[in-house]
Order: sequence, then C-alpha cells, then structure tokens
Amino acid sequence: MQIFTKARVYDFMRFRFISVVFCLILFVGSIFLLATKGLNYGIDFSGGTLIQLKYDTKAPLDKIREAFASNEILKNASVTEFGTTDEVVVRFSGSSSNLGSDIGVTVKELLKDTGNVEVRRVDIVGPKVGDELREKGLMAILISFGAVLIYIAFRFEWRFALAAIATEIHDIIITMGAISLFDIDVNLDTLAAILTVLGYSLNDTIIIFDRIREGIKSSKRTDIEGVINESVSATLSRTILTSATTMMTVLVLFLFGGDMIHGFSFVLIVGIVIGTISSIYISSPLLIWFKFSIEHFRAKEAQKQKDKKDRERERAMFEKGVV
Repeated sequence: MQIFTKARVYDFMRFRFISVVFCLILFVGSIFLLATKGLNYGIDFSGGTLIQLKYDTKAPLDKIREAFASNEILKNASVTEFGTTDEVVVRFSGSSSNLGSDIGVTVKELLKDTGNVEVRRVDIVGPKVGDELREKGLMAILISFGAVLIYIAFRFEWRFALAAIATEIHDIIITMGAISLFDIDVNLDTLAAILTVLGYSLNDTIIIFDRIREGIKSSKRTDIEGVINESVSATLSRTILTSATTMMTVLVLFLFGGDMIHGFSFVLIVGIVIGTISSIYISSPLLIWFKFSIEHFRAKEAQKQKDKKDRERERAMFEKGVV
C-alpha cells in the first residue's frame, strides 16, 4: 500500500538542523531530569508490598488512610485509586517476613468499617530481590546495546553502525526522561517496554539504512543528502503505515487497558514517536556529519564484486582441471 508517490522525492535533509536541535534539547533535558529527579522505581525494583483492593461503591480514600494510621506497618502507606473509583492500590515499603502471608487478612480487618472490600492482589518483593532485579534489568539493556553494536558492525559500514548506536542511545534516554517527567513506575513491565522500544527503533533505522545503501549502489547521484532524501522518500509509506498501525494499537491499550498496563503502553507511545522521528532526522543526518563518502563506498563495492568474480573464475578453472 502506497500513501506517497514513489517518484516524488521529499527534501527531508533540508530540516535536519532544526530537527537535530529539537532532539538535542529533548536529549539534554532528559539527562537533566534523570540526574536531578531520577526514576520512580516500583515494587519490582525497590522492594515493598503492593495490595489491590476493590469496593462495591466508590472507595473512601480518607477512611482507608485513617484506618491505616493506627497500624505501625501501614501508617505511611501510599493509597491511590487504581483505574476506577472503586479500586485502590496500597503501596508501602515493608516486605520482611514479619508481615506474614496473612497481610491481606490484616488489611481487610483494618478496613472492615470502611465498606465491603475485597483484597484482589498482594505482591511482596524483598529489597534484596528488588536490587537484583534492577541490576539484571540494567544488564539486559546493556547486553541489548552490545548485541546491536555487533550486529550492525557486521552488516553495515562503520559509520552506519555509529549512527545507529547513537540513535538508539538518543531514543532510550528521551524515553526514560519521559518516564521520569510523568512519574511512571519503573518495573518489569516498563523494562519490557524499553527493550521493545529499542527493537522498534532499531528496525526503523535498519530499514532506512538498507534503502540508503541500495540507493547508493543504484542511484547516479554523488551527494549523500540527495541519496538520503530519495531513500527516505521511498520508505516513507512503509514508515507511516507501520508507525500509525502500531500507535493505534498502543493507544487502545493506553486508553482502555487499565492501570495495570498504563506504564507499559505509555512508554511504547513515547518510543514509537521518538523512534520514528529519529530514524529519519537523527540517524540519516549523522551519516552526513560522519563524512560518509559515496565515491569511497562505491569503489569498495566495485572491488568486492571484482574479487568475487575473480574467485568464481578461479573456482571454475579449478573444477575444469585447468589450475
């Protein structure tokens, strides 16, 4: 399906300075947020207890807090609505063995005078487990970056590899900056979303890089800006359709999926937007600033083809017994 005419070439690189400055502001702002405000680690990474409650009618938050005030463990608990007014999430730092397996019973007993309440979920994560999960989550991101670097280094010329890695770092930092700005809980779901964004952004970048590489081989142009404009224009329909259909699905999850996947879908929304923009306006301009030479690339490709033909000719002569 083609939205844009294949024959038309759009001058994307004309706006590369404006777009890079805009993305650089977001990038620096994200680093500032991460350095000053930091991330709001959820139960998975910080340790603690999460209890989900459901009432028959609107949850009386004030009465719940008053009931908890009399309990030494629960007096500093965070009580918030969970998606709807009749559901509540209680979070507190206690996660030691003295809480016991009957913490749900204890909470229900404390809240017996606040209405008909049902304890729907109790999650307890110890601080040592939380630290371990956080370390493994960071390790997963670093390993992913390493795998991306190795893959692109073998598949593309080194300037392509550097541009792709810089783009991935840009996308992840801005996504994490948005997580910090909007106080999204960083848990295992959020980590999964970040890794998904990493893969999504890489996929967009690789497709455009593949098209640029093919464009260098087939086009008669010698200016890298012109080849990039032709290549990005040729993949524009695919980029728009992929981003739009994915975004529609994620928006449905964000709007109607409930608080359980609110953080996951939010991270994906930010990642799709940033990943689509960066694959056009970050990764491609970096090839220009890294002084990628079309003439040098074509000379190397021509030498590869010559060497390949020489090997094929030598193999044919060997098989015929000439050599």
